[in-house]
Amino acid sequence: MGIEGPASDPFAFVEVEDLVPKQQRRRIPLSLELPLLIAASLIAAVLMKTFLFAAFYIPSVSMQPTLEVQDRIMVNKLVYDFRQPRAGEIVVFDNPLVDGPEADGLQGRVAKAIRDAFGLRAAEVPDDFIKRIVGLGGDVVEISNGVVKVNGVAIDEPYLHPDTVMRDFGPVTVPEGELFLMGDNRNSSGDSRV
Repeated sequence: MGIEGPASDPFAFVEVEDLVPKQQRRRIPLSLELPLLIAASLIAAVLMKTFLFAAFYIPSVSMQPTLEVQDRIMVNKLVYDFRQPRAGEIVVFDNPLVDGPEADGLQGRVAKAIRDAFGLRAAEVPDDFIKRIVGLGGDVVEISNGVVKVNGVAIDEPYLHPDTVMRDFGPVTVPEGELFLMGDNRNSSGDSRV
């Protein structure tokens, strides 16, 4: 695309390259440009996975029928920086048996993102758990006659399989700053009940 030429010939066009002196035009050799682009892409991917969003796959049956084994989901990592978690939401969190104190803070998050990006994790133990929020800090949660009650009120759980059987549990008070989490497949979920 050119730029309009002198007023004497309004239809004459000048190429943009002709306006920039040749000594000012610099081209990076492909042998240097390609590694720089790859490095910048990897850095951008790690930063996005560390701070913005991440893809996870469902490794177990604990969230069936809502999420099936091998389903993939995208997780927004910023949402709880702007608001508090709400009952009924599905959350992904670090497996406390895998990620110790070294996973906390900026360095731990970046190291985990790099490890996950290159598949450097133990496949037999999931790094992350996926569960549904049932109770918030201060709530009293109990299961009675197969019905989950929060603060004495039965909650509506249309996502449960009709054959779900739950043993009586509680009541327990969820400590402030913590969440009570359960898988949708209550018959096969290691969750806050254990």
